[in-house]
Amino acid sequence: MGDATADVPNEVYKNFDEAGEGDKWWEAVDLQKLILAHNNIEKLKEDLRNLPLLTVLNVSHNKLSELPAAIGELHMLKSLDVSFNSIMKIPDEIGSATALVKFDCSSNQLKELPSSLGRCLNLSDFKASNNCITSLPEDLADCSKMSKLDVEGNKLTVLSNNLIASWTMLTELIASKNLLNGMPETIGSLSRLIRLDLHQNRILSIPSSISGCCSLAEFYMGLYSQPNNALSALPAELGKLSKLGTLDLHSNQLKEYCVEACQLRLSVLDLSNNSLSGLPPEIGKMTTLRKLLLTGNPLRTLRSSLVNGPTPALLKYLRSRLPENEDSEASTTKEDLITMATRLSVTSKTLILSRNKIKDWPDAILTSLSSLSCLKLDNNPLRQVPSDGFKDIPMLQILDLSYNIASLPENPPFSSLPHLQELYLRRMQLREAPTDILRLQQLRILDLSQNSLQSIPEGFKNLTSLTELDLSDNNISALPPELGLLEPSLQALRLDGNPLRSIRRTILDRGTKAVLKYLKDKIPEN
Repeated sequence: MGDATADVPNEVYKNFDEAGEGDKWWEAVDLQKLILAHNNIEKLKEDLRNLPLLTVLNVSHNKLSELPAAIGELHMLKSLDVSFNSIMKIPDEIGSATALVKFDCSSNQLKELPSSLGRCLNLSDFKASNNCITSLPEDLADCSKMSKLDVEGNKLTVLSNNLIASWTMLTELIASKNLLNGMPETIGSLSRLIRLDLHQNRILSIPSSISGCCSLAEFYMGLYSQPNNALSALPAELGKLSKLGTLDLHSNQLKEYCVEACQLRLSVLDLSNNSLSGLPPEIGKMTTLRKLLLTGNPLRTLRSSLVNGPTPALLKYLRSRLPENEDSEASTTKEDLITMATRLSVTSKTLILSRNKIKDWPDAILTSLSSLSCLKLDNNPLRQVPSDGFKDIPMLQILDLSYNIASLPENPPFSSLPHLQELYLRRMQLREAPTDILRLQQLRILDLSQNSLQSIPEGFKNLTSLTELDLSDNNISALPPELGLLEPSLQALRLDGNPLRSIRRTILDRGTKAVLKYLKDKIPEN
């Protein structure tokens, strides 16, 4: 279609039953996808109802000021993109397009959303950023499959408790650049939430219920305006977010960073432009930190050369100010373990043997725990994981072998664990990713950090259930472009501490989505 097009050619609206043989200007099949993006289209006709089999409609980047009511008659429509137009109102009839899964109405002139949208019960990916919306209709609570919501750049003053509590499937919530004056108490019900972006609002506090967001990997609360509406303190419960990798709190009014939050395994912590006069020395224990930003604080206890210098030097200095504490890890004999195991019922689902001094694989215990779903053996001096070590625990869903240096056999039999969803192999002196991992179709979390990996196999693209992949602190210099195919399921990709030369730092700093898009664009076209 040419640049001068102001109308959609009438032929597009014709159902092929009616079209004559001679005027079929594309293949004669019932139209299922209609892509009309980047034209100068000013109007869509009600004749749209003649395309009842349409599943995808993209009219983004045009000059539409309204949508036809006939949009509600497209009962097969799953994806609708009307972004970057001048639409003032979404018609109520949209609620009749009940198959809708993905709806993008961002960058228009909307002041409100129709309540009828709540009838689209399959809606899971909704984007309405950069409009003038002042509130979200409560009926959207019925869209219980909502997994991604982007309402950045509107005029929202509140996210209602009821809406947030209803969206338990949310993995991404972006409501930055609004006028929000608080966070809903029900935020803790979002146990699947991976990315939460609320920067540039007027939020004065983070509720203690935030501890329920146990999957959170990226949390943005930085503020670039409204200096009188800012965070002044953090809840201790923040320290319970064990998956958190990025925490952005810049340009607030924080007077202190709470000791509890020093338990976090962060890669990036931005505390710049706050009111911090000192730091707890416990921050020195946050050895996973690659970037700790502190400029623009009235720090009296730290030299400016430390504040502005490399993060590892600052952490080392803070550690030096900690009181000496003895290493008091318990020692556990094999006999103790077997005694412990006999106390476990045969139906027990979880066995935690972390931080003991176990040298031999506990097969005597595992034979009696065939229904085990979680095994944590991290931080032990295990000599060797036997090649048939998992044969007695086929139902395992979570396995943590981290910090058992050089204990894996050459070809670890992970494929004998078909139900595995979380696998932690941190600091195990791995030189390459075990190929057996590629057969774990249900794997959601994979941690290969602090190893000696030099490359990642292209086959990782087949791990389609993966939501988190931690590759930080390895020797990886390039990533296979095919990794980009894991977008949008992969929500957190950690790459800090690698000599990556193929991806510019500006892209890495923009986070997981930007990196995956960059990789995807590098895939050679056949």
